[in-house]
Amino acid sequence: MVFIRILALLLCSLAACQQQKPQQDALMVQDSVSDPYSAERAQMVREQLRSRGIRDQSVLAAMMRVPRHRFVPALYQDMAYADHPLPIGFDQTISQPYIVGYMTEAAGISRSEKVLEIGTGSGYQAAILAEVAREVYTIEIIPELAEGARTILRELGYANVNVRTGDGYAGWSEHAPFDAIVVTAAPDHVPPALVDQLAVNGRMIIPVGTGEQEMRVITKTANGVTQQKTLSVQFVPLVRSDTSRR
Repeated sequence: MVFIRILALLLCSLAACQQQKPQQDALMVQDSVSDPYSAERAQMVREQLRSRGIRDQSVLAAMMRVPRHRFVPALYQDMAYADHPLPIGFDQTISQPYIVGYMTEAAGISRSEKVLEIGTGSGYQAAILAEVAREVYTIEIIPELAEGARTILRELGYANVNVRTGDGYAGWSEHAPFDAIVVTAAPDHVPPALVDQLAVNGRMIIPVGTGEQEMRVITKTANGVTQQKTLSVQFVPLVRSDTSRR
């Protein structure tokens, strides 16, 4: 009698799976029609992020959701999910997907936290941060890029991203302290204002150097500041205004 009951349960389970599979297939087809890049995005997450050690589920989910192709010029949209940076105009680039995932994971951001980004660029990193943080403040010195990012972020519904046109070297003191700071262009040294604007136990991810560059993870504690050098990287230089160079 027990065997018959188990067999009946197995047959019911198999029947349910057979009924669910067409529904799942239909959803996959629907996704591919509404977003023709969904398969490429899944491949990007699988082959460029998971396979290289990105494990934070919130970061992986964010990079599955955010339509990277919307943040690149039309000329390069077919390469939006490729394993390399792409030009976005004004001698700036959108970073390689792995680097975006790495920096976001290294920042250790929780949903309750406030984040500052230096170097908005196309707005892609800001969108990823918006998926994992409570509030994002992002600064771009090139007005055309700032306006373009502001427009696309608004179109995609990221109401928790605040875009400012200005010099990121000085940070955004009105909204400090920040739980995390992500810098997407390389200064020749760590800007003191950004360290000052970190909250206690805050983290800053920043590429530093001219020519040879290194990624640094900076942590501010009640007892001081620690720095950890991680990856060798190649970022565009951090553009500064004349006043911030004085």
